Amino acid sequence: MTTVVPAALAGERVDRVVAMLTDLPRSEVTTLVADGRVTLDGRAVTTKSRRVAEGEELSIDLPAPGAVELVPEPDVDVPVVFADEHVIVVDKPPGLVVHPGAGNATGTLVQGLLARFPDLAGGDDPSRPGIVHRLDQGTSGLLMVARTPAAHTALVAQLVSREVERLYLALVVGHVESPAGVVDAPIGRSGSDPTKMALRRDGREARTRYEVQRRFDEPVPCTLVRCKLETGRTHQIRVHMAAIGHPVVGDPRYGSSRGLKAPRPFLHAVQLSFDHPATGERLTFESPLPPDLEKVRGRLR
Repeated sequence: MTTVVPAALAGERVDRVVAMLTDLPRSEVTTLVADGRVTLDGRAVTTKSRRVAEGEELSIDLPAPGAVELVPEPDVDVPVVFADEHVIVVDKPPGLVVHPGAGNATGTLVQGLLARFPDLAGGDDPSRPGIVHRLDQGTSGLLMVARTPAAHTALVAQLVSREVERLYLALVVGHVESPAGVVDAPIGRSGSDPTKMALRRDGREARTRYEVQRRFDEPVPCTLVRCKLETGRTHQIRVHMAAIGHPVVGDPRYGSSRGLKAPRPFLHAVQLSFDHPATGERLTFESPLPPDLEKVRGRLR
């Protein structure tokens, strides 16, 4: 991985910057620095506390991913709303990470599912068997998982051809004036902060449709909107709604920590529709708002 240090990260310790960019824990970053695998402008970094400067070229020689051995974890609670021999639909609780990654080696949705469905399979990445799409850790709601390689291929094809319908409920800051609309703007990694996503001309195509469900005035103006994803980019709804001046409530990363308080971004995957990968039957699932978000909505007038 090579990147030019942006102004937003100037003055930060190099180990912190590497940790943010790679999602690796500090202990692993320390090892990378000690092994000479982190360079600035072509010179190996010898001190992890070294401060980076704007415009320096930071290179990180990441080790090749090793073999992944997933251990089923029956203690990980994964609510299943549908399952047959081809596909599983779960109602992901907030806070649960979908699959193992840097900093989250255990306790994920995948490991919880493996305890119930040891035959889970599909996809090229052994650390995420069956995973077709994902939800952010702080987002709750419906997620489909393939149980066989054939089902995985079929569901991915439906995502690509936009035959999968994914609807979310989001509470956003302020009054959204238009009763419905579409945000059609490409998304890529932020140039000023590589740990965030942003609208970029050179980003990937991204399109979000929204429809106002209800506007609230108290305790602060906000709007409940239903969002439909036509693409599936990282943080898509959060970035798009912030871009039109209405960030998701409870999402300081793309909005503000001031205003209406929420325990997490107010974003819930409320409905999921797709064709069954074996029978072709159209399936639709719905999930009500979870208690933590229902409590926030209950305070609105």
